[in-house]
Amino acid sequence: MELKLIRTKKDYWAALAEAERLWDAPAKSPAADRLDVLVMLIEQYEREHFPISDPDPVDFLGHVMEVRGLTRKDLEPYLGPRGRVSDILNRTRPLTLGMIRKLAEGLRLPAEVLIRPYRLRRPAEESAAA
Repeated sequence: MELKLIRTKKDYWAALAEAERLWDAPAKSPAADRLDVLVMLIEQYEREHFPISDPDPVDFLGHVMEVRGLTRKDLEPYLGPRGRVSDILNRTRPLTLGMIRKLAEGLRLPAEVLIRPYRLRRPAEESAAA
């Protein structure tokens, strides 16, 4: 396969097949170099044609808690007292810039995900959810 920009689905599938064929190429070999370039072309095509948006900040925080085995108490150093942690996770209070900075530094979370806007629950939604 000739290395070229990937413009069509046919080009994309051919590039994936070639990448799979080259996957076990020895490091620093011409085949490995070819694979590296091919992967960059595939990534560019996927960014343009299959974009994945960043997750909702509260959903992301919940996922991090689950994956890392964190409890609400573990978030208190970053978000504040138990009630505030609950308000954040229940979407009745937004994350502040200070909280985002603490989460990013202390838990090594990407601030660019945490600063994204997200929907808070209104009081009527809160009582309906209870």
